[in-house]
Amino acid sequence: MKAVTLFLAPWAAAAATCAQAAVVEEHADRPYAVYAEPADTLRQALNAATPITVDGQRFHGHAHWDVRWTFRWSRDASGRCRITEVTTRLRSEVQLPELRRATPDQRALFDRYLPALSRHEQGHVQFGRDAARAIDQGIAQLPAAPDCATLERQANALGHRLLREHTERERQYDRDTRHGASQGAKLD
Repeated sequence: MKAVTLFLAPWAAAAATCAQAAVVEEHADRPYAVYAEPADTLRQALNAATPITVDGQRFHGHAHWDVRWTFRWSRDASGRCRITEVTTRLRSEVQLPELRRATPDQRALFDRYLPALSRHEQGHVQFGRDAARAIDQGIAQLPAAPDCATLERQANALGHRLLREHTERERQYDRDTRHGASQGAKLD
């Protein structure tokens, strides 16, 4: 699945000598209920229950992540600006099925399928973590700029470039794994 990313513009702040950086992570699991009828295949039950539809295609799992960053800078006597603090927030959410009613055969198949689906979706979340860390470290390590407006543009341009790169890697991950099928997240 595709990751959606946003940013939060920076603000100016008091002087400091060394850039501090931190990634703050928030994660939510959002299960959805599945009630399988005895005559249903597990695929039919999951397809009927899933709230996840992308471009008309149903998926049984979905991960979403969002990265936002803020930073502070200080200006020296010559007017040059440098980053003094970066805070990057990663919010992620994973939707997976929760089988609430099933036959023993449906349950056994689900119990083999769900761990693989979960691992695949956690792979998506890892792209968000990687993006957040890269942005946080990249902005913290920016060299001083001739003025604060230039520094702000450089920091945000770096953040957006890193988001695009990680989003494209994530898309490739879905292509390479066929949305998790090659990782075992498939129903025959």
